[in-house]
Amino acid sequence: MGRLPQTPKPVDEFDSIARLFRPLTEGAPEALGLMDDAAVLASRPGHDLVITTDVMVEGVHFLPEDPLDLVARKLLRVNLSDLAAKAAEPFAYLLNAAWPARCGWPEREAFARGLAEDQRAFGIRLLGGDTSSTPGPLTVSVTALGWTPAGAMVKRSGARPGDVLLVSGSIGDGLLGLKAARGEITGLSADKADWLAARYRLPSPRVELRGALRAHATAAADVSDGLMADAGHIGEASGVAISLDLDLMPLSDPAKAWLAFQPDRAAALAELAAGGDDYEIVCAARPEAVAPLAAAARAAGLAVTPVGKVEAGEGLRVSRGGRPVEPARTGWRHG
Repeated sequence: MGRLPQTPKPVDEFDSIARLFRPLTEGAPEALGLMDDAAVLASRPGHDLVITTDVMVEGVHFLPEDPLDLVARKLLRVNLSDLAAKAAEPFAYLLNAAWPARCGWPEREAFARGLAEDQRAFGIRLLGGDTSSTPGPLTVSVTALGWTPAGAMVKRSGARPGDVLLVSGSIGDGLLGLKAARGEITGLSADKADWLAARYRLPSPRVELRGALRAHATAAADVSDGLMADAGHIGEASGVAISLDLDLMPLSDPAKAWLAFQPDRAAALAELAAGGDDYEIVCAARPEAVAPLAAAARAAGLAVTPVGKVEAGEGLRVSRGGRPVEPARTGWRHG
C-alpha cells in the first residue's frame, strides 16, 4: 500500500524568509542576507533614487483562482510599470505579504518562484520586507526602487499646451482580459479570449521606453486606472487640459474583434479607455519630438500612437472624430 501524501507542516515567518526569500537576495549585499531589520543602500553618484509602491488584494486586483506565481509576477510588474513611466532603471524592491490560512507552503513556494522568474527577467532584486498572517484575503505589496540620472525623472507635471499626447502598445486589453478571465466575454474565439486573459494576469511593463521618455517626453504616467483617468492625471498635475480622441486609440486584434460585436461603438470605446490594467505608458511630447520618440520606441521594439493633444485650460475633453463624447466614467477609483 502506498504512503499517503504528507500535509506540509506549518511554516512560520522566519522559516519562510530563510527558505523562500533569502535566495532572492543573491547578488544584493544591500539586503544583508535578510538577517537584519533593514537594508543599507549606498548612494549612486549622479543619480536620483525613484521610489514607488503598489498593493494588490485578492478579489480586487487578481482573481482568487489565479496561480500565485502569476500573482507574484504581476505584483512586480505593476510596480515596474510605475518606474517605467518615470524613465527609471529598475534596481530593487521590498516585499510585504499578509498570508491567509489557505496559503500554506506550496502556495508560498509558488509565489516565491514567480518572484524569482521576474527578478531574472527584469534585473531586479529583493532587499527585504515583512510577512504576516491575515484572516482576510491575500494581500501583497511591493515598494520598488529605480535610478534615473540626476534631474532626469519624467514627471506628470511637465506637459505644456501644444504637446502631442501619445500612448504605447494597445488599450483596453486589461479590461477585456478581466472579462475573459471571469468567463464574461462572448463572441471571441478561444485563442483571442485566452490572449486577453493572459494580458490581464501578466501585464508587460514598458521598461524599454525609459531612454525614449528621457530624451523626448515632457510628461508621462502609466495606464493603470484607465487611459482617460491617467491622461487626466497628467493634465491635472501640469495645469493643462487634455484632449483625447477615442478613434485614434490603438487596439489589439482581439479588442478589435470584441468591438465589432458591440452595438454602440462610442460607448464601447469609452469603456475600453476607462478600463485600466493596461500598464501602457501615456506621455506628452513637443510636436517636433514625436517622430524621434516614435523612432526610439520602435528601436526598443514598441509602438507609440498619437491619441490627442495638450491644450490651455483644465479638465479632460473626450471626442470621436471631433465630436464630443460624455463618458459614463473615466477610470478606476478605489474607495
